Amino acid sequence: MPFIPQYNGQRRAERVRLDESIPAVVRFNDGNRTSGRLKVVSLTGGLLSLQRPVRQGSVGKLMFLTPAGSVLGSAEMLTPMSWELQPFKFIDFSGDDHGRLEAAIQSYLQKKRNDDQKQQNDRTEFERTRAW
Repeated sequence: MPFIPQYNGQRRAERVRLDESIPAVVRFNDGNRTSGRLKVVSLTGGLLSLQRPVRQGSVGKLMFLTPAGSVLGSAEMLTPMSWELQPFKFIDFSGDDHGRLEAAIQSYLQKKRNDDQKQQNDRTEFERTRAW
């Protein structure tokens, strides 16, 4: 059963800025395809780094791999931000792809929280043991 992302207007979907860029491919209905790197992702869309921008409004199947598994969703390309950065919004997911994306986002967010906590602990330890 397809899943269509909903925006409730109350709260923005959590975005994850990826430290490592993830290879992504967009396959369009006319048979053309383009590849790039996924830079930012959320349950409602994200940001791709492409070799050149794609026409705004183009709809295609976006495919990328996460630690939780592969994700395939229909995406609409939005107005390019620059020659190489283009946002997109998800318009449909099939099967478990939405669940895999949600699991991957939560995994990335947990890793960031753990890294931030470790950094805070290191700063606290440094301040505690520093010779004044």
